[in-house]
Amino acid sequence: MTPGSDRRIFYGDMLAALALATLLALVWSVRDWHQLAALRLTDTDDAMRLQQIRDWLAGQSFFDLSQHRLAGGMPMHWSRLPDLVPAGLILALTPMLGRHGAELAAVITWPTMLFATALLLAARVTRQLAPDMGSVAVIVMALAYPATTVFLPGRIDHHNFQIVLLLATALALVRPATWRSGSITGIAAVASVAIGLEMLPLLVAAGVWLAIAWIRAQPGADRRIRGYAVSLAAGLLVAGLGLRSDQWGYPACDAFTVTFFRAAIAAAGGAAGIALCARLTPSPLPRALIAIGCGGVATACAVAAAPQCLSPYGEIDPVLAHLWLTRVGEAQPLAAAPLATIIGQAGLMLAGIGAAAWQWRRTRDDRWSALLLLQIIALGVTLLQMRGAHLGAPLAVPALAATIGAARRRNAHWALAIWPAAAGIVYPLAAQALPDPTQARAGSAPPVASCTTPEALAAIAALPPGTIMAPLDPGPYILAASAHRVIAAPYHRNNAGNRASYDFFLGSPPAAQAVARRWHADYVLLCDDSLAELAPVEQPKDAMLTRLRDRRPPAWLVPIEMRSAGVHIWRVR
Repeated sequence: MTPGSDRRIFYGDMLAALALATLLALVWSVRDWHQLAALRLTDTDDAMRLQQIRDWLAGQSFFDLSQHRLAGGMPMHWSRLPDLVPAGLILALTPMLGRHGAELAAVITWPTMLFATALLLAARVTRQLAPDMGSVAVIVMALAYPATTVFLPGRIDHHNFQIVLLLATALALVRPATWRSGSITGIAAVASVAIGLEMLPLLVAAGVWLAIAWIRAQPGADRRIRGYAVSLAAGLLVAGLGLRSDQWGYPACDAFTVTFFRAAIAAAGGAAGIALCARLTPSPLPRALIAIGCGGVATACAVAAAPQCLSPYGEIDPVLAHLWLTRVGEAQPLAAAPLATIIGQAGLMLAGIGAAAWQWRRTRDDRWSALLLLQIIALGVTLLQMRGAHLGAPLAVPALAATIGAARRRNAHWALAIWPAAAGIVYPLAAQALPDPTQARAGSAPPVASCTTPEALAAIAALPPGTIMAPLDPGPYILAASAHRVIAAPYHRNNAGNRASYDFFLGSPPAAQAVARRWHADYVLLCDDSLAELAPVEQPKDAMLTRLRDRRPPAWLVPIEMRSAGVHIWRVR
């Protein structure tokens, strides 16, 4: 393939990715316009991300990531890196569209840009392995549920950004082994951990695969491992200086903190050790001993320097771990979910693993083994926490697109048979045909009104600003929609505020009153859908939750009439 034709193919892929991402974003925006127009974003993290950006643009320090209207000032475990482009879009568009219009444009444009990039990267990975199937990969990636859900308009939190970095890592692994491809792998790893640690197991797997390729003395493996080691170490140092927040010293390994930084530097030392020994011997056995020795020393140093990394959520209150964290949907193990959910979340990933294994067996191309390793690790993450399905789905795209190509070359009917397995959106649709035991137990109960609808949030925002005692999930939406302060929100570092919320709603009226006074609460908010995950035995009959649901508030709570359904709020005397 000539450089000119390669450029034409690249620009063709880019145009197709941009056109398809824009079309889908338009359709999704029209469908969700009622929510988007009010800036009621899809997820609690998206709402909090928007508020973090607003606070920064309003004068809060770039390095101060605390949410000062949450529990008196709560240090977030986030990064400024995902804030940069949305904030830039808001600043650039405000003079033309006004602040609300600029924010609306930003929360639609940024996920669309990332989606187009993900489609393009999926095509480029596929073309390295099946040169004629890039356009098919664009379509397969556009259907790659559940990964596509994090690219919807309004999804401005970091998960879509990390999927783009994961695909960049995959592209670097399947491209020819050079210093540049190794450097890209290291830079993508640093950028990902600077944003969040969800992708860490896959990043470790990518580093292990580079080490295995070096042990086997594959062509260019020496240069690639050196590029990886240099970019990883240098990137960590740059990120440690440029992205070091005021929460840098938080004593946990749950984000890019000094604790994690120490462990990451130790791991980078292992890669550096291998790189320094890259030219000592071409024999596999000595190289394997060197790699095992460097990896073992690096692991031991990382554990010694940051033992907290063995238990990232070790600081969370045990009561909160039981009542809340173990019931967060994306944190559930896959086996604990209903069969329909398992099929919908993991169906595409499993199909991709099968396709990648078949491609590797058929071609004996080691690049397929790189993708297969990443997919298997993503499946392992999903077995522990279902959030891993968002990482496994895009990794399935190249193998499935290549398998469609192989089937098409054999027979057009074979290709038609492969397409349903490659279309990720088919799996949740097919799963809907299965009986849902949770719905069977619930019967035909009417839908429950929520207090995070645009109308409900507008009604809450109309109240004089104050501190609201509420369950965890409404917290980020209230912060983004009003000037109120909240005590609880679904973030694991907010031990004190979240425990106060559960103590309030599950406590007796005198105990709840003491909690409200201690936190200077002005309002108490309860929604029709609040705390529905609690079992009946976890809700004492005289608890505030039961009394408020039965509209039997104690005398120190004065009901406030609300026009929005599903919202029940009381003023604390």
